[in-house]
Amino acid sequence: MDNKFKNKNNVTRADENYAIIGLGKFGGALCRELAAEHQDILAIDTKEKLVNRYMNVANKAVIADAQDEESLRKLNIASFDHVFITIGSDIQASVLSALNCKDLGVKDLICKAQDRSHARILERIGADQIVQPESDMAKRIVMHHRQPHIIDYLDLSEDVTLAEVEVNNKKYTERTLGELSLRNKFDVNVIAVIQEDHVNVYPDARSIVHYKDMLAVIGSVKAVNNFDKEFNEY
Repeated sequence: MDNKFKNKNNVTRADENYAIIGLGKFGGALCRELAAEHQDILAIDTKEKLVNRYMNVANKAVIADAQDEESLRKLNIASFDHVFITIGSDIQASVLSALNCKDLGVKDLICKAQDRSHARILERIGADQIVQPESDMAKRIVMHHRQPHIIDYLDLSEDVTLAEVEVNNKKYTERTLGELSLRNKFDVNVIAVIQEDHVNVYPDARSIVHYKDMLAVIGSVKAVNNFDKEFNEY
């Protein structure tokens, strides 16, 4: 199969292409989002009903079992820039599919994991990225309710996070980053200053922090939490 699909206007695109194995809620949502971005998509599932549902969303949708290495080989799975395995509760199917993808030379394999044990197995197989949507969403909800001034965050590892923190403590406003010396005082690094009509992605010591600005910071989870509490005391 030629991995350079054509879009609905029959015009070849140079964008990266994607294969999605498993068309449940998460896989289906990925398929729709990628289609909205006009990306080239191969959608795969063992259930004919699900494949039919995404026949007009993906560039190609096929009934196939990713636990069968030969089926993936015929689909030329290794030619795809990114492969998602989003199989739901069938951990055995997820693991065998991931193993087959890696054995066939998939370059970038992103897998959905049900829990930490499942994630550890996928890590050992060699998955390049592992996501736990339910767990990640639960963390976001708890973070939002406990620390509402952290607008958004992304865990970069178990110990390091990137967060956007709103500045509501006026004693830290109308001062430069150099004056605030945030790295020394809070052990965080500011990578962007976000204002209502401007984003400074190259802040330096002369950048001024205003009331209600958002600071994109990187640091340990503890350091970012302490930073948020200090910058949002009234």
